[in-house]
Amino acid sequence: MNNQSQPFNNIQDKECCPKFKAEKWDKQTIRWDNKKFIKDTIPELFHIPFPSMISKKITRMWKAVEQAGASAPNKEDTLILFRDPTPFKGEIYIAVEKDVPAENNVVISGNFVSRVFDGGYNAIPKFVKIIDGYLAETGKKAKDYYVHYAYCPKCAKKFGHNYMILFAKI
Repeated sequence: MNNQSQPFNNIQDKECCPKFKAEKWDKQTIRWDNKKFIKDTIPELFHIPFPSMISKKITRMWKAVEQAGASAPNKEDTLILFRDPTPFKGEIYIAVEKDVPAENNVVISGNFVSRVFDGGYNAIPKFVKIIDGYLAETGKKAKDYYVHYAYCPKCAKKFGHNYMILFAKI
């Protein structure tokens, strides 16, 4: 596997995550019509994922994406989404350009409003309240939420920011 094209690389890779452009994602309305993803689940304990499990799952999934030639043409356009449907199970979605053999290929459709935040995983409930307030100003209400982390932990430290995009399905 070529580490230069991985969204989350090993600690020695100095060019790991691309520099995040918040303006591209903040306060945007996005329409996805059958946007392709592969999906896997991870165990959680009261909505807290096990970090080592996240790394293992993403590495395995990304290897399958690369082997299928299904990654986005630009590394900056790679979306890895997390959804937290229950206190004991999380979901990971990696956007793909085409179906990936032997993976759980799914599509996501709908209208989404995105907001960019800078903070840790534990701040997500606060960020959900902020996006809910933002939606309420226009008479909208979220049906579901997905989170994309712009940087792996190493790059968040390197860049001094822990950006995330919160996608609210409306």
